[in-house]
Amino acid sequence: MTHRERVLAALRHETPDRVPMDLGGGRASSIHLTAYRNLAKKLGLAVPPPEILDVMQQVAGVHGSVQDALDVDIEFVNTDPAVVLDGDEIGTHYTDEWGVTRRMPEDGLYYDQDTGPLAGEITVADIAKHPWPDPHDAERTRGLRERVQAARDGSDRAVCMGVRGSIVHLSQYLRGFEDWYYDMAGDQEVIGALLDALLEVLLPVIDAQLKAAGDLCDIIFLGDDIGAQNGLQVSPDTYRKVIMPRHRKVFEAVRRGAPEAFIGMHTCGSVVDVIDDLIEIGVQVLNPIQVSARDMEPRALKERFGDRLSFWGAMDTQQTLPFGTEDEVRAEVRDRVGVLGEGGGYILSAVHNVQPDVPTENLLAMFDEARSFRPELVIG
Repeated sequence: MTHRERVLAALRHETPDRVPMDLGGGRASSIHLTAYRNLAKKLGLAVPPPEILDVMQQVAGVHGSVQDALDVDIEFVNTDPAVVLDGDEIGTHYTDEWGVTRRMPEDGLYYDQDTGPLAGEITVADIAKHPWPDPHDAERTRGLRERVQAARDGSDRAVCMGVRGSIVHLSQYLRGFEDWYYDMAGDQEVIGALLDALLEVLLPVIDAQLKAAGDLCDIIFLGDDIGAQNGLQVSPDTYRKVIMPRHRKVFEAVRRGAPEAFIGMHTCGSVVDVIDDLIEIGVQVLNPIQVSARDMEPRALKERFGDRLSFWGAMDTQQTLPFGTEDEVRAEVRDRVGVLGEGGGYILSAVHNVQPDVPTENLLAMFDEARSFRPELVIG
């Protein structure tokens, strides 16, 4: 199979020739800049300065030569403005288009949030007066179709395009986390108005970007964390009342703009309580399958949801990849492929972006084992 054929077969719940693998196929399935430099050096590749897929998390875009060396199956097209890092830092502070300011601590690996422009006591009127980004800025689609077409023509990997539908993330950053939680518990008029204001920006952008290039994509990828280590960030009832109707609008926009593509969603943490709801609103591929979180055990997920959902991720980044031996990494690969990959429906990658504490040898062992392991060849 070609890489694209392998991915599409798995997502159609057919058994591919081997499990599809990913590194760099999305903003939340790539690699930290430091770990990326270590990986390229270990592979003996002189890669150009990477595009930064997420400045806050210092996520590197993976060069095609690295993807070729690992034999990964997904090519990512970023719809955010390109940031190319040719040096060690972007700066000690930056402010994004939403007005959120972040800073890099001394010897830090990520940018921490400094300010949320809508923190504190606010009203619905204050939300309306906020200087919102222009959703109709032509730069959001300039050259996008050409970049997606180049991704299709440049390799046989499946093409995944990321769009922004992260109403939870963005509302937390704008409001500040403490006020966001208070709002969810006690002032749902304010948080509802904030989520709706975000949709007024995000939905036209999604429409324009998918009109420009949605027909060329195999996967459309969105991210919006609703889970934490031991459960949802809010109660299931609050998710269904406040967040889910707005998420539904996001996924409806994606389906309108890319009717043939698979829709993938990234959400960390324990989300088992609302996986049925995510499937209902259109999620077809769930990432990153945080196996260390409550009730996110792979076999239980496969048995309960595997006929309606594909899984993307599941290689543990809290324990196995950073602290395990190479043999333990290989054993986890075999377990994940044997369970989540049975009958298709699985793309193997790390749970979230690979961090600097992951030994390069463990990362290489993960891909080497996944390339060669065939469950049907195991006797006993």
